[in-house]
Amino acid sequence: MPLTAGRSLPRLRTSPFGVEPRGSEAYSGWVPIRVALVNDYEVVVHGIASMLRSHVHRIEVVELNASSSVAEPVDIALFDTFTQSRDDGTGIVHLLENPRVDKVVVYTWSTDRALRDASLRLGVSGYLSKRMSASDLVNALDTVHKGEVVVSEEPDRLPLIGGDWPGREEGLTARESEVLCLITQGLTNAQIVERTHLSINSIKSYIRSCYRKINVDSRSRAVLWGVDHGMQLDRVRVLVPDIPGAR
Repeated sequence: MPLTAGRSLPRLRTSPFGVEPRGSEAYSGWVPIRVALVNDYEVVVHGIASMLRSHVHRIEVVELNASSSVAEPVDIALFDTFTQSRDDGTGIVHLLENPRVDKVVVYTWSTDRALRDASLRLGVSGYLSKRMSASDLVNALDTVHKGEVVVSEEPDRLPLIGGDWPGREEGLTARESEVLCLITQGLTNAQIVERTHLSINSIKSYIRSCYRKINVDSRSRAVLWGVDHGMQLDRVRVLVPDIPGAR
């Protein structure tokens, strides 16, 4: 099913600073929302899990999925778009069709309205920004769990907060890492433009900055560096993950 397939957009709840819990709902006695974290890279899903570690009374991360289907019943599958900002929608559709998944939420840094609207037409219940704080993300997931569709509208100028990415410890930014991961996967510049919805000039700029930071001078050497630094696709499922500092 292509991303442009569709139906009319649902009524949305938007907020530039997240969604607050309603009324005086107390966290004591709160039944945690069961969440699966989904992305092709293990470091990415582990990064989101660590971000949520202070909210175990509200969010129960039951699976970390890298290139594997959700196996446990969950309230929400949180789909991180790292290296998948623009594809044919099959990853989202696969989650939506999984009977073990109640709702699907996209977690992204993309502010492209066409991509957002296409995802909503497919039937996702949220389109949330990586510029949200952990508390705002948890509040938004709670609102989705209650049956509303939530779209965050954070301005581009805010810094990225959510998650982790390969090569971060080597000084790569999230975007540089994404481009280098796609190079490591064997994509051409034109294919990376299509996947990320960035301009060809932006892609070339990210490639040049990557090469400087990792001290390589060719695409083949960049691929070798990427293979050595965890930029190939992972195929891992972790059930009931042990998140440092969560308990």
